[in-house]
Amino acid sequence: MASTAPVHPVDEVPPVRHLAAFGLQHVLAMYAGAVAVPLIVGGALKLSPADLAYLITADLLVCGIATLIQCVGFWRFGVRLPIMQGCTFAAVSPMVLIGTTGGGLPAIYGSVIVAGLAIMLLAPVFGKLLRFFPPLVTGTVILIIGVSLLPVAGNWAAGGAGSEDFGAPKNLALAAFVLATVLGVQRFAPVFLSRIAVLIGIAVGLAVAVPLGFTDFGGVEDASWLGVSTPFHFGAPVFEISAIVSMLVVALVTMTETTGDFIAVGEMTGRRIEPRPLADGLRADGLSTVLGGVFNTFPYTAYAQNVGLVGMTRVRSRWVVAAAGGMLVLLGLLPKLGAVVAAIPAPVLGGAGLVMFGTVAASGVRTLAAVDFWGNHNLTVVAVSVAVGVLPVGVPTIYDRFPDWFQTIMHSGISAGCLTAVVLNLLFNHLPAKGGSADIAEPGGLPVGGGEQGVQKSREEGV
Repeated sequence: MASTAPVHPVDEVPPVRHLAAFGLQHVLAMYAGAVAVPLIVGGALKLSPADLAYLITADLLVCGIATLIQCVGFWRFGVRLPIMQGCTFAAVSPMVLIGTTGGGLPAIYGSVIVAGLAIMLLAPVFGKLLRFFPPLVTGTVILIIGVSLLPVAGNWAAGGAGSEDFGAPKNLALAAFVLATVLGVQRFAPVFLSRIAVLIGIAVGLAVAVPLGFTDFGGVEDASWLGVSTPFHFGAPVFEISAIVSMLVVALVTMTETTGDFIAVGEMTGRRIEPRPLADGLRADGLSTVLGGVFNTFPYTAYAQNVGLVGMTRVRSRWVVAAAGGMLVLLGLLPKLGAVVAAIPAPVLGGAGLVMFGTVAASGVRTLAAVDFWGNHNLTVVAVSVAVGVLPVGVPTIYDRFPDWFQTIMHSGISAGCLTAVVLNLLFNHLPAKGGSADIAEPGGLPVGGGEQGVQKSREEGV
């Protein structure tokens, strides 16, 4: 009898009850970040509460569609890995600038549509650049992604940026309680429950938060039951050259960030990213961004928040995230459900976020553990790249006096660190060594230089 080929964990379809629980975890992990972009842009444009609510439901709907395209895939669209999609924060500043200087939402959407088309055209080019992402670079980028996300969890734990009681001990105590619950479930609960530790932590935290007055569900009553986003609700798109140029810069930044996220998930799931799947994933990003411009929302990218959840739970099925995409579609069509999720207090999300985002950073360290750091300059590559990547996270205003295009690239610690790692790897490990230094041995017998051999060896043997 012919034996059936084993199914890769990425392609396994868990039971429905597992799909629902694991998928809901992913929705809760990314919801706050997903709705933040329309809230920021809509607030800057002084939209009415009704228009703001419309932006949020449109965003959730397209988030779900984009996630389904990325996870399930069709033809040459979709990386077919457990990747959640959401609005990129890299586009917030340029979009606010476009919208407030006279162009309004139509000019934003015109530039978003062009940027999406450009991403689809450039996807094969980025796919061919994968050879410049050995474990030295990928481990560094994954580490930077995790470290860059930790301040987000910190803001949530303190009560949410801009909240009146930001940093209040009660907020941090609630976040610590949720964190302790997540860790306790992971350590002592049965296997299935340990895999939904984040969901259990958020549920327990919410059960404690409601009677203590951390949140209320007044917004749920005001929300409508049904909301359908129609194309070009705010008017036909306007194509302005200056807006398009700034959004094309954002497109390059998001492609770089998405590449890092794809590589990170590939490492965690055991399905290493190759040039063709990378191009397919980026092409799906471009299609989702075009849909965003048509259906009244913004550019889309892979969400690093959920990368940590994949690593922490060790649930590698892409169908779990596809189920999360379906839930987002429902939230986009049923605003009342979205209002329920939105009522979860920030400290509850912060407690869960600390362990999720820390898991991303730890995964980067694990990848770097397979890299040879002796007798070469690999340590310098990691050190400088992490420093450049963390700089805008620790000092957010450091690039405020630079041109807008420079700020767009460098204000994102992920894109800044990723570009630095690629360039330094090329400089130290691909360019010819000066004076034949690759043949000079250190006292311990290790050659100076030879970084490329170490990188390649780690790719073949270490990972």
